[in-house]
Amino acid sequence: MESLYTSLLIALGLAMDCLAVSFAAGTTTNSSRLRTAATLAIFFGGFQCGMTVAGWALGTGFADLIAAWDHWAAAGLLWIIGIKMIFEGIRNNGREDPPDVIHLIPVLVLAIATSIDALAVGIGFAFLQVDPLIPAAVIGIVAALVSAAGVCFGGKAGHLLGRKVDIFGGMILVLIGGKIFLEHTIWI
Repeated sequence: MESLYTSLLIALGLAMDCLAVSFAAGTTTNSSRLRTAATLAIFFGGFQCGMTVAGWALGTGFADLIAAWDHWAAAGLLWIIGIKMIFEGIRNNGREDPPDVIHLIPVLVLAIATSIDALAVGIGFAFLQVDPLIPAAVIGIVAALVSAAGVCFGGKAGHLLGRKVDIFGGMILVLIGGKIFLEHTIWI
């Protein structure tokens, strides 16, 4: 029972990036809110689970290599997408409907960016000789649920923000990228 409780706490910590990104997507989507929530839940939950298992499989041999670049990859991907959203919002001066973020490439990029930390957790499981299957499943389920909730709450905020939701969503992604960068460089 204690390992399930620990897995749940780890899952909640890893899911915070998914929550923030899903919230941003919820503010900017012009797709069906249910479709957006389901898509992000499946991709984010699946990648969180899969990256945890992949990290465990990589084991101890690659831990130093991954630790050296994981923050750059995650932060860079979030910055690119966030800055693109901000520029689109400024360039269009709010005259256009918010962009549809639910296309394969943006969703894959966001799923990878939000699950890099799960890869590191999986490597930690290998160091601790923990069987990753149940923790990975818990991590994936929590990420999926939190992602769906983020889209729903983001959708409500989108109505309050009006046509500038893409700028707001982009700022959230840039801030998350900055947080990841700072956690791995300055706030070690």
